[in-house]
Amino acid sequence: MKITFDFEKPLAELQGQIEKVKQVEEKNKLDMSATVAELEAKMETTKKEIYTNLTGWQKVQISRHPERPYTLQYLELMCDDFIELHGDRTVGDDKAIIGGFGTLNGQTVMFIGHQKGRNTKERQYRNFGMANPEGYRKALRLMKMAEKFGKPVVTLIDTPGAFPGLEAEERGQGEAIARNLLEMAVLKVPVICVVIGEGASGGALGIGIGDRVLMLDNSWYSVISPENCSTILFKTWEQKERAAEMLKLTSTEMLKNNLIDGVIKEPLGGAHQDPVAMAAILKKQLIKDLKNLGERNVDELVAERIEKFCNMGVVEED
Repeated sequence: MKITFDFEKPLAELQGQIEKVKQVEEKNKLDMSATVAELEAKMETTKKEIYTNLTGWQKVQISRHPERPYTLQYLELMCDDFIELHGDRTVGDDKAIIGGFGTLNGQTVMFIGHQKGRNTKERQYRNFGMANPEGYRKALRLMKMAEKFGKPVVTLIDTPGAFPGLEAEERGQGEAIARNLLEMAVLKVPVICVVIGEGASGGALGIGIGDRVLMLDNSWYSVISPENCSTILFKTWEQKERAAEMLKLTSTEMLKNNLIDGVIKEPLGGAHQDPVAMAAILKKQLIKDLKNLGERNVDELVAERIEKFCNMGVVEED
């Protein structure tokens, strides 16, 4: 059990008690299996109580867990093979977005996703998952390639936002994201988008227009992070928990507001507790959705995709 956050302290205490009992059992050659079983049962009950009643901010924390699976790990666990493709053919190769053809259950799929890093060096190399314009243009180039060969597109979203640096704006960050929104809306192949961690602002939306938009249970999707929202509204980061609740950014709230099409359950405690099981769950869902979308007429998919996103944010007054 990987324990990281403050709200997991009761689990840490129980885990400590279990380890102490086991040490005493081994040292004194005593049979304390009944005590261990009782503590383990209590731990399972506590885990369910904690993880089935998470607040918005707690889900944001889990989505940022340093051991949470990223795009490349999912591809390694789900695909029979994966060939990464590089570059936007204009500026360079953005390492914050990766993409290429992979084989999923015998079907060739174009995978595109944000990639963060596990340590300081990797995070710098991947720019913390914050893509530059060339990242979004690379993604669009690969989507167009998939369309040319009639292959479906799957995007995996996990970013704190598009890179906000001056050089990114100079190279047309806003235009690159806007172009992707336009082109993805009319892409003539099935498109599935999955928020696997953080889904922040236009950085997420730049690869987030699809026939099926799904979220992992402990991911979040919003126009702004809770910390930045708190800074703007309350002039301090200290109200981030309150901001997280106000933003309605959890998968449950997003589904309730008809902004996504489904929620994918994670192993108890989060995807980082069992990445292999999480990848198996995600793979099963993708295979199911790809099969259903593959049987549909492409022109109907495009029309429904456009209608779905055009209906978002519409308010009808009596």
